[in-house]
Amino acid sequence: MSTPANLSIKMRSWLFAPGDSEKKMAKAADSAADIVLFDLEDAVTTDNKVWARQLVHDCLASRTEGRDRLWVRVNPLDGPYTLLDLAAIMPARPGGIMLPKVDGRHDVERLDHYLSALEVANGIDEGSTPLIVLVTETAQAMFHTGDYKGAPRVVALTWGAEDLADSIGASNNRNDDGSYGFTYELARSMCLLGAAAAGVTAIETIQGDFRDLEGLKARAEKVRRDGYRGMLAIHPAQVDVINAAFTPTEEEISNALEVVDIFAKNPGVGAIGYKGGMLDRPHLSRAEYLLRQVGRL
Repeated sequence: MSTPANLSIKMRSWLFAPGDSEKKMAKAADSAADIVLFDLEDAVTTDNKVWARQLVHDCLASRTEGRDRLWVRVNPLDGPYTLLDLAAIMPARPGGIMLPKVDGRHDVERLDHYLSALEVANGIDEGSTPLIVLVTETAQAMFHTGDYKGAPRVVALTWGAEDLADSIGASNNRNDDGSYGFTYELARSMCLLGAAAAGVTAIETIQGDFRDLEGLKARAEKVRRDGYRGMLAIHPAQVDVINAAFTPTEEEISNALEVVDIFAKNPGVGAIGYKGGMLDRPHLSRAEYLLRQVGRL
C-alpha cells in the first residue's frame, strides 16, 4: 500500500502517555500536543500489557473528535506482542502507529501487511493508517536508515539513543559534558538524512529531563535549524516549548516572503544580490518550504 496522502495534521510535538494510565492518556489527549502517542511498549510492564491494550482501545473509542492525532506505539516485531496490540486497538481506529526497534524496511513492509488485513476487517480504508518509524534503536537498523523511500505508510522517521546503547553494549551514551557521544550524534544525523531521502518528516528524540525547559528550547531550536521538523516529548510541560520552537517566527515568514518575491520579480535568474550577500536557488527552495509549512505559499 502507498503512503497515506490525506495526512494534514501538524507534526511538531509528539507526546508519549503510558497505555496503562487512563488519567495520563486523558491528560495527554487534552494537551496542545500535535500528536499523542499512547505507549504499549516501554511504558508498560509485561504483566500490564493486556490491561493496557483495553485501556488504549477504550480511550481511542471514547474520542470521536481529533482521533487522527491519537497514535499508538506498539511493541516491536521481534517479540510476541505486536499482533496482540494491533488486534486490540485497530477496531478503535487509531490515528497512526509508531513502530519501535525496526531492523530495516522489511519490518515496515511486514507491519503494512498486518495493518491492511486489520483495516479491511474493521471497515477502515486500506492503507490509511500512517506510520512513524524508530530507525536507530538497533545496531542493524543504523545501516538501513536510507532505505525508506516509498516505504508503505511511512510519514515520519525518528531516532532513539537509549535502546541503541543497549543494542551495542554501551554503558553510557553521553560525553562528560552531557552531550551525546559520537555514535548517537551519528544516529541523529542518519535519521535526518534518511527522512530527507525518503521525503518524510524528521522527528527529534526525547529530552529526558522534562524540567529543563530552557535546555529543551535550545536543543529544539538547534535541531530545527539542522532540518528536523518536530520532537518527541515525555511530559505535557514540554509541549508548548516544542510547538513554539518548530513554528516559524513572523520574522522568518517575512524574510521568506521577501526571498520568494525577489525571485518572482526576476524570473530565470539563478543568483541575486540581497542585503550584502547573494541568494541562489537553494535559498528560494528553503523559503518556499517554510511558507508551505505555514500555508502562505
